[in-house]
Amino acid sequence: MGIHRWALISVKPGVGRSTSGIFLGQGLYEANLSPLLVDADKGQTCHRWDEMAGGMTYPVVSKTSRNLDRTLPDLEDGRGAVVIDTPQIEDHAAIARGAMVYADRWIMPLAPSIVEVDRMFADDNDSGKDALGDFLEDAQDLRERAGRPRADVVVLLTRTNTRIKTKNGPDADVRAALESHGYETLDAQVPHNDSLYRQSGGTRVRTVGTAYDRVLKELLARPYSPSVPGPRGGA
Repeated sequence: MGIHRWALISVKPGVGRSTSGIFLGQGLYEANLSPLLVDADKGQTCHRWDEMAGGMTYPVVSKTSRNLDRTLPDLEDGRGAVVIDTPQIEDHAAIARGAMVYADRWIMPLAPSIVEVDRMFADDNDSGKDALGDFLEDAQDLRERAGRPRADVVVLLTRTNTRIKTKNGPDADVRAALESHGYETLDAQVPHNDSLYRQSGGTRVRTVGTAYDRVLKELLARPYSPSVPGPRGGA
């Protein structure tokens, strides 16, 4: 059977990327998908979280390499999923790029702020495109050169004002702004709850009953590119 290969990516830090990695890893474990969480961020949040918790229920490894597309396949044996917490693109683009060439799905955690969305898509080059779009397209090109299909790209809203998707308000405004730039957003979102998410750092967590449970179910049901084999539990 196939394997889920997911990379959590962001332009900047502080969007809930590592927290998402920990909770999604736990959810995959609870779904009997034998996950591996790879901490590719030099900040080592996931790795430190694992150490402080005395070990998560699933393995967490530190690997801050630019060659993740070549080294991670060696760690797949017996795994149903590999999730990578990448470093922020603005500071460590080469490491993030290697993870993205490897991963069949790129998940972009984002705290809903119109100002942040505007900064994400600012045109700071001569191509007429936003810098993030150029970077993602370059990574897609590298995948194609390596004989891999285009990755699925989806945004996960974190630290939202509400538990569920709304038709109006700041969360809805951000969804509309993302859609105008051609980005899909998961219906499931993670509400602001520091005591449940960020402040649980260093402890073992459970995903069942949390917003990440809904996020994981949507991700597992979401189809990949038609040329990506359907992994266990996925399309």
